Amino acid sequence: MRLSRITAYMSSLLLAFAFALTGAAAAQADQSGQQAAATGYVALGDSYASGVGAGSYDSASGNCKRSKVAYPVLWAAANSPSSFNFTACSGARTSDVLANQLGPLGSGTGLVSLSVGGNDAGFADVMTTCVLQSEADCLARIDQARAFVDSTLPGNLDKVYSAINAKAPSAHVVVLGYPRFYKLDGQCVAGLSEKERAAINGAADYLNAATAKRAADHGFTFADVTSAFSGHEICSGSAWLHSVEWLNPSESYHPTAPGHSGAYLPVFTAAA
Repeated sequence: MRLSRITAYMSSLLLAFAFALTGAAAAQADQSGQQAAATGYVALGDSYASGVGAGSYDSASGNCKRSKVAYPVLWAAANSPSSFNFTACSGARTSDVLANQLGPLGSGTGLVSLSVGGNDAGFADVMTTCVLQSEADCLARIDQARAFVDSTLPGNLDKVYSAINAKAPSAHVVVLGYPRFYKLDGQCVAGLSEKERAAINGAADYLNAATAKRAADHGFTFADVTSAFSGHEICSGSAWLHSVEWLNPSESYHPTAPGHSGAYLPVFTAAA
């Protein structure tokens, strides 16, 4: 009788252990299945993501000017994600990303790329002021942009980053920064003063630092492209950035096709 009770007790323990293993294995398999499903890629952001300046625009994208040789398209072609949605749009601010670009995000999204913040800080107006007005006006406008980066941009970025986390909780999010525009003491003999060029470069660094801080606080990866553009800035003699394009102003100060394939793409690939 005692032996039967011991046998029954041991059997119940073994059965419980077996059920526990089975349940754990099922949970692990379910988790793995969810992770395996989260392989879609969504590319968000402004003109630096959409590919303004690179040419070869998709006519269906209209004023968003999404280029067929922008780094998100190149990455998707090389890596074959389970799905690819390209919603980045020229001129986008953080509010535009929130209102118009997050639709494709979901539980199956495994990777997100994003560049945004430059338009919030008045990038286009800064460059217009610096090109058309005095050095003093240029430097004052840059100071105004830096003050915005301190006071308002972090909260704007937080809203976007929180929304991405909520809609795509399994996604690895890569936030890409902006390049420095100018090679100082370079080959340019006209145009902006060296003081203006240095201030514009410093403003790009300032914007990148603020963006990197907010990205890190949300658990995102910040991808810095400044080194990748080194030797290919405006005034370098081998620029991967447009200077002023009087006949096509919207492309001014944007990466060329080599800027996407030679700088943004490898930096994003390493971060992704």
